[in-house]
Amino acid sequence: MKQFIHKLGAVSLAFLVLFTTMSFTVNMHYCGEMLVDYSFTQHVKTCGMEIQTSPESCDSNITKDSCCKDKQLIVEGEDNLKLSFENLSLEQQNFITTFVYSYIDLFETVEESNDSFKDYSPPYLIEEISILHQTFLI
Repeated sequence: MKQFIHKLGAVSLAFLVLFTTMSFTVNMHYCGEMLVDYSFTQHVKTCGMEIQTSPESCDSNITKDSCCKDKQLIVEGEDNLKLSFENLSLEQQNFITTFVYSYIDLFETVEESNDSFKDYSPPYLIEEISILHQTFLI
C-alpha cells in the first residue's frame, strides 16, 4: 500500500510539472455574442457573415462594423523551473532545512530490542502441570 501511494504521488507530481510548463492557445470565433467555433490547434471556422470588401467600396470612407470577432486566448507555461536555494531569505532557508530534516527523521527505522529478560533464566519445571491435572489438548 505504501508503494502504491508513493507511485501515485510521483505520477501526480509529474503531471503537475507537465501541465504547469505546457503552453497552449485557444482560438475562438464569435458572431455577435454567440460562440460559433473554437479550436486548440488551428484557425477556427467562420460563420460567413464577415464584411466583404469590394474594390468599389475602397473609395468611400464609410466603414461598417462587423458583428463577428475573433478572440485568441494564450496561456503561457512556466519556463524557469530551477529555483536557487541562495535566492531564498534566511527564514525560508531555515524552514526548508528544518522541514527536510524532520521529514527524513520520520522514516528512520528504530530497532527495538527486548533485553529485559537476558539476565533471568526461566524457572525449572518440576512437574508437568498438564499431566498432573490430566488436561490434554487434542
